[in-house]
Amino acid sequence: MPDAFVILFSLLLLAWLSSFFIPAGQFERTTEGRPTVIPGSFELIESRGLNILDIFLSIQQGFISSANLIALVLVMGGAIMVVESTGAINAGIKGLVDKTRGRKYLLTVVVSTAFGVVSAIGVGSNAVIAFIPLGIVLARALKLDAIAGIAIVYLGYFSGSAAAVFDPITLGVAQSIAGLPLFSGAGLRIAVFFVLLGITVLYVCRYIKRIDKDPTQSLMGATPFGDNVATVQDEQLRFTRQHLVILGFFVTCLGVFIYGSLQRGWGINELSAIFMINAIGSAVLARMGANEFVRVFMEGAKGMLYGAFIIGIAKGITVLMMDGMILDTVVNSVFVPLSTLPSMLGAIAVFFFNLFFNFLVPSGSGQAAVVMPILTPLADMLEITRQTAVIAFKLGDGITNIITPTSGVLMSVLAIGGVPWGNWVRFAFPLVCLWTLAGIAFVVIAVMINYGPF
Repeated sequence: MPDAFVILFSLLLLAWLSSFFIPAGQFERTTEGRPTVIPGSFELIESRGLNILDIFLSIQQGFISSANLIALVLVMGGAIMVVESTGAINAGIKGLVDKTRGRKYLLTVVVSTAFGVVSAIGVGSNAVIAFIPLGIVLARALKLDAIAGIAIVYLGYFSGSAAAVFDPITLGVAQSIAGLPLFSGAGLRIAVFFVLLGITVLYVCRYIKRIDKDPTQSLMGATPFGDNVATVQDEQLRFTRQHLVILGFFVTCLGVFIYGSLQRGWGINELSAIFMINAIGSAVLARMGANEFVRVFMEGAKGMLYGAFIIGIAKGITVLMMDGMILDTVVNSVFVPLSTLPSMLGAIAVFFFNLFFNFLVPSGSGQAAVVMPILTPLADMLEITRQTAVIAFKLGDGITNIITPTSGVLMSVLAIGGVPWGNWVRFAFPLVCLWTLAGIAFVVIAVMINYGPF
């Protein structure tokens, strides 16, 4: 597989070339609150024309637009390195593995379910980045590979994110635009969550069983963990009181963020601040000198530079499409034909549209602001409930998030875990297919039961 940089730059060139063939157009947007499109307001406009310089300017703009996420990745890389250098995480995970007698499948079920529930109750998907190092250390202790470590945490988390049972952000935006009560229709979404989680746990356990029997079956090849993932010989580590205090401080910091995320609307910036506090506090607790702290912190941040660049380039693709004024044209050209389909086919088509549109706009709330104002009257025309349109949108938005290279969260996660994007897609694509089949089934069910409230 080509390097992720090569893949993303190829997509960037494709977006640039598309601007010469796809007519420029735009919807009018509301100016109050979150900008949303006005249905029926699409019109073709004169393209300003993109030049070669715009390709590289979009990368710069991608860095600027993703500055908070890039900063989070760098700060978190430094902070985790500080905590890891004390031996607290490795000793703690080793103790957990010893107490469960290395029961890989039990740990997979418990950890994946825990993170799935955290996501389902509304903790934003960006927060999953914070927990990936724990998954990597767990996988290392279980003698698995980095893909398994990411999968246990990230895929469990996104089972909850795709179902969005009580997600106040993406689901909240979608339901408010559709005129639905917040969190209404939770029953079916709870069923979606358990089905997706069940499929995911079985899929991950199957992979773990395969590489446990034969390590050469690992999709990471001869190096189960990436070069930027620290390898600590932790067989002789003893869990001390100092480790307990440092881990307790780490968990407290994450708990403060989760509370802030649910109660105060905290996001990426606050998470970066929390990790900086955790880094400094952990150094103090470990009696680490100031110069040593800076050295260790910068070493961790340095390991995240690859991922930081990937995030900027990925965002540049969306920036280039918006500059070329072709994003709204794509949306409009798809939704006009959909309005002529029968109800069942129309609902399934809406699901598939969002499945693929997610590659262009991986932000859930951003995607909702673009498509939901059009989906709402379209649902009325197709004679399906607006709640059905919302669940078709949310499933389409959530499923391909686990492989799309334009997702800053995914590329951050892979950078932290040291997993090349190509290796990850080889692992996760069959799961995407299984989730898609489940998504179709639930959209069909929603149409058949006249999924309400209206």
